Amino acid sequence: MSLFKRREHEIPGLNTASLPDLIFTVLFFFMIVTHMRKVDLKVKYQEPHGTELTRLTKKTTTSYIIIGEPISKQGGNVGKQVIQLNDKFATPADIEDYIDAERKRMSPEDKKRMVVSIKADKHTPMSTINEVKMALRRAGSFTINYSAKEKGE
Repeated sequence: MSLFKRREHEIPGLNTASLPDLIFTVLFFFMIVTHMRKVDLKVKYQEPHGTELTRLTKKTTTSYIIIGEPISKQGGNVGKQVIQLNDKFATPADIEDYIDAERKRMSPEDKKRMVVSIKADKHTPMSTINEVKMALRRAGSFTINYSAKEKGE
């Protein structure tokens, strides 16, 4: 007779009680760090390079005007610079209405800090940018930002 008895051991099952917590933590992380694009680009936009750049602090007070060549070949705008406001093409005359609509959607404290960011293709003529600036001046929007990327990027 043997002094030691052999016991049969079972491997315990995997405890999945904390799995939902882990899944929701990962889901919450991706919801926070994911940047959702608000506007579909309809123009070719190649960012110019700059040296003295700063980042925008509050992007909710920023309205974007994008200038470049249209991506689609429809409408007879081939080779011509067009202005995109949100998801549609516009003219400099439409900018005043766009700025008014953007101000209406903002809170009173955000209206004071409103910034208009011009994202112009690096081949955009200065005459087009000047037309946009004059329309912004008529709309009463005097804080203008020009988007660019670092020289090394």
